[in-house]
Amino acid sequence: MNTDKEIIRAKGLTKKFGNFTANDNLTFEVYQGEIFGFLGANGAGKTTAMRILCGLSSPTSGEISVAGYDVYHEAEKIKKNIGYMSQKFSLYEDLTVSENIRFYSGIYGMSRKQIREKTKSLLEELDMYNYKDKLISSLPLGWKQKLAFSVAIFHNPKIVFLDEPTSGVDPITRRQFWNLIYKAANNDITIFITTHYMDEAEYCDRVSIMVDGKIEALDTPQKLKKKFNAENMNDVFLKIARRQ
Repeated sequence: MNTDKEIIRAKGLTKKFGNFTANDNLTFEVYQGEIFGFLGANGAGKTTAMRILCGLSSPTSGEISVAGYDVYHEAEKIKKNIGYMSQKFSLYEDLTVSENIRFYSGIYGMSRKQIREKTKSLLEELDMYNYKDKLISSLPLGWKQKLAFSVAIFHNPKIVFLDEPTSGVDPITRRQFWNLIYKAANNDITIFITTHYMDEAEYCDRVSIMVDGKIEALDTPQKLKKKFNAENMNDVFLKIARRQ
C-alpha cells in the first residue's frame, strides 16, 4: 500500500433522492495498492456510493475523484481505469471462457495481440487452459468467481470494485479468491470491496463501516477492535450498529 498516492478521494460525498439522503457527507481516502473494506448492513448506502465512485451515478454534492479523475466531468475516463465485479456474477453464461475474456478486454480497448497473449498466460495461471472453449454455465461457481475477478483486472486497472464477490461460495473457494486479491494488491491494484462476511473484514488494510448513510467508523481492523474492545470485526460491527 502506497499511502503517498490517493486513488480515491471523497470529501463531503452526498447523494439525495428527494427528501431521502442515501449518502450523508462521506469523507475518506483510499490509497494505491490498498485493500479497502466498505462495510454496512443492507440499506446503509454502500451500493449508492459505489455507483458514484464507478462513474455510474452523479453525487448531489461533494468533491470526489477516482484514479485522478473528477466524477462530475470525467466519468468515462473513470470507467476506463477501473474494474468491477458484482455478487450476481459478471460474465456471460452463454459464452465460452475465451469469448468472455475477448469481449470484456475489447471493451477496455486492448489490442487483439494483447488479448491473445494475456489470455493464454491467465488461463494457464488459473489451471483453466483446457477449459477455454467451455461455456461459463458449465463451470463450478468457484471457478466462475475466480475467472470473473481475473477478467475484471485483465486490463490492469488502477482500482477494482468488488461488490460482495464471495457471496454464496464455500470457505475454501473464498480463501482462494482472497489469494487472488492479495496478489492484485501486491501489483499495486487497489481493491475496494463490500462484503457481508465479517471475517473477510479482517483481511483488509482498512475498513469503513456505514450506518444509515453515514460512515460511523474508519480504521484498520486492529485499531477498530481495540477502540471498541472487541475480539473480532463481527463484534465491532454489532457494537456500532446497536449504538445508533
